[in-house]
Amino acid sequence: MIESHVDQRELEAIKARYGIGGRTAGPGPFPIVLIKPSHYDSDGYVIQWWRPGPSTDTLARLRDLFDKFRQRKALGDAVHLEVRTIEEESTRVRTDRLARELRDGKGLVVLTGVQSRQFPRAMDLALPLRVTGVHVCMGGFHIARSLTAAGGVTPELQEAMNLGVSLYAGEVEEDRLERVLRDAWRGELKPLYNYLGDTPAGERAPEPLLGPNPVRGMIGIPAGLDATRRHPQQQSVSTLVVVPHQEPRRRTPDELDRLIREHVDRGAVRFFIADDNLAEHPGWEQIFDRLIAMREQQKLNIELTVQVDTCCNRRPGFIEKAGRAGVRRVFIGIERLSAGSPGAETQCCLAEYQSMLLEWKRAGVIVFAGYVFGFPGDTRQSVLDDIRTIQQELAVDLLEPYCLATLPRAESQAHQDGADATMTAAEGEPLCLDAWRGYYTLEHMETVLRRAAGTGVDLHQLTALLRWFHFCVIYEKVDPLQGGWLRRKHRTDRRATMMKEKFFPFYLRYAAELLYKQVKMAQVSRRLRGLANRLERQRGASPES
Repeated sequence: MIESHVDQRELEAIKARYGIGGRTAGPGPFPIVLIKPSHYDSDGYVIQWWRPGPSTDTLARLRDLFDKFRQRKALGDAVHLEVRTIEEESTRVRTDRLARELRDGKGLVVLTGVQSRQFPRAMDLALPLRVTGVHVCMGGFHIARSLTAAGGVTPELQEAMNLGVSLYAGEVEEDRLERVLRDAWRGELKPLYNYLGDTPAGERAPEPLLGPNPVRGMIGIPAGLDATRRHPQQQSVSTLVVVPHQEPRRRTPDELDRLIREHVDRGAVRFFIADDNLAEHPGWEQIFDRLIAMREQQKLNIELTVQVDTCCNRRPGFIEKAGRAGVRRVFIGIERLSAGSPGAETQCCLAEYQSMLLEWKRAGVIVFAGYVFGFPGDTRQSVLDDIRTIQQELAVDLLEPYCLATLPRAESQAHQDGADATMTAAEGEPLCLDAWRGYYTLEHMETVLRRAAGTGVDLHQLTALLRWFHFCVIYEKVDPLQGGWLRRKHRTDRRATMMKEKFFPFYLRYAAELLYKQVKMAQVSRRLRGLANRLERQRGASPES
């Protein structure tokens, strides 16, 4: 449930006072500000980092489209589009400055990639902009999921529209986005652009090329390519949450070959293939053969991250070719393992998982596993038992446990599957934190490194990932995929419903927290690196090497 903090009784007074909407920008500059909002921590402060972890390529995709509009002068020769991007996880958003610059409809702010946990922050960003007449458009999974799950506009979405925020639901296509741009320039943004029922063809969606330094200070930026395009609310988080998909729109091996070469020419060598299950792609073998040729014949050091299902090893040669093609990280969904779980054949699952995971390890691939709980029959004890089983029986390197009720689109997916989540978000979040902590103990991370030493996995890369996940979970208390290095906090950037702290107590505590966390990080790094170095020396001295 998204907490509402905009007083509905004040909306009409706000609109009357500031004269929201109805202005045409006219000739001259028309700034476009693309913002990927962050979210609040448990104390109400915006989560930001001096160096954030890898993010999605949402901003790059949108900027690419707006740059096309700028180059072909979509609003006419007299209007000059000025496009800039802000990733709030690394850059502070000063709404007061944006409001002064763009007031009275002199530009457009796009809040993109908004998921459920980011919606309150997105609303806090939109409010001061809207009261000064700035055009604001918001899109993301939360909007699509809410419209689908509720069968219409929910109260929090209605609240946003009452404030004058335009909502966008569906896939972003060039013609659709140009329609939004033209409406914003004329001061006629619609309350809702709903394209959820209109699925475009795959060939209508060219991939954007990532420019240099798309996000300031970001650690390890992979280029994202989608081999299979699906509708936003149809994309499952892992193979555990099965959704009845429409026929996916596949990219051909020729298209992926061209896209990868274009990115390589721009300096990208690491790629995330955004496909729910690359093993289902009818052209997977052709894709891998071309990548193998790039690596082995043209000596291009390409590295891939892919997502597959637990049956991928049933396709002859898939894992072996994946390793040769440069797959270095793989995401796999793990089903429930506890004895007594409905429909779970525990021993059969374990044996099949063990065989499949060992093949990936022999190929030198780091294995990420997603584990979703909160289904009928799941209890706190069964979940923790599964975590211990995964630790002891499966060659998983990094585990990502999540509660079904807290996942984006989970409500609509569970509804479509005919399965209701048995845990609420309030019940699931503490258990989720316990599951993360239970897996990323120092002792188990050392076990993971010892297992990996007998395979071709890069021990130092695995050490860095384990340290990252452990630090984010134990000390920063955030999802590692949303973590970073050195937490940034600004005293005034607190949730609107919470009081501002006094200056000196806030910054003294903040400085003490930074020092404590860095000391702990150094201790964990020393322990894990020491073990990795010893294992590397033993690996080099073994007869097989």
